[in-house]
Amino acid sequence: MKKILVIGSTGQIGSELTTELRNRYGGSNVVAGYIPGAEPKGALAESGPAAIADVTNGEQLTDIVKQHNIDTIYNLAALLSVVAEQKPRLAWKIGIDGLWNVLEVARENKCAVFTPSSIGSFGPNTPHELTPQDTIQRPKTIYGVSKVCTELLSDYYFTKYGVDTRSVRFPGLISYVTPPGGGTTDYAVDIFYSAVRGEKFICPIAKGTRMDMMYMPDALRACTELMEANPDKLIHRNGFNVTAMSFPPEKIYAEIRRRKPDFKMEYQVDPLKQSIAESWPDSLDDSAAREEWGWHANFGLASMTRDMLEKLEEKLNA
Repeated sequence: MKKILVIGSTGQIGSELTTELRNRYGGSNVVAGYIPGAEPKGALAESGPAAIADVTNGEQLTDIVKQHNIDTIYNLAALLSVVAEQKPRLAWKIGIDGLWNVLEVARENKCAVFTPSSIGSFGPNTPHELTPQDTIQRPKTIYGVSKVCTELLSDYYFTKYGVDTRSVRFPGLISYVTPPGGGTTDYAVDIFYSAVRGEKFICPIAKGTRMDMMYMPDALRACTELMEANPDKLIHRNGFNVTAMSFPPEKIYAEIRRRKPDFKMEYQVDPLKQSIAESWPDSLDDSAAREEWGWHANFGLASMTRDMLEKLEEKLNA
């Protein structure tokens, strides 16, 4: 039976991934790691153990790993893209210095490590259509730079020390559970809240700006299925392209209007978000993930929109 530590368990991905892992492996086998001020609450607090797990404190991580006999670490600690541009030193401290601590703890205690990368690891010189698995990256944001370092440092620890490191390059993630937290693709979550509340949506991304997206249930499967995959079949390990759908703001708006015809949207472009969005690919080629560990997405734009609206209506009207 796996013994898992989720670092960043109350964040955008972590809050849902921790629950998914507990459902899969048993509540007592998954430790919800958090930082003070972001403690687990409700069902997340009641369904399994929790511990303060600050990635900048290697000794603290070691104590948790030994106390709970951890063999797998999901390291989700990071600042999202827009916030990272505003706090670049902190983004580096958490994303890279923190990862170093996690990898050292994993090396010393023989743990496997999952640390997500991102579509943000690509840059303006990357091919934008069907971006290949192996291509030039050269991002222009500290978020992207840190994600490239994440991939390289994780590969280094696998090659040099045999640490079982794995990651995917997530596109924008859409979820009805956790509110947006400062990402460039967050508009694709905010728009659903506006639609359900009957409010006009002010879109910060320009018309025609395509970005890859994924519904959170698919993202959770990507995390768990990659960590369960046969290691002998993994060639790339750190930085698998994964994707589900690609669209510009007007396309998701039109899909929502099919179900809410009175919904209105107007554009007020945020220069920082727009510049980041334009530096990212329009679509990813995820054939390596499909071939090496059987990846596939279950949700497209129409099915995701239907489910998001249903779930958000239940949530906001409860």
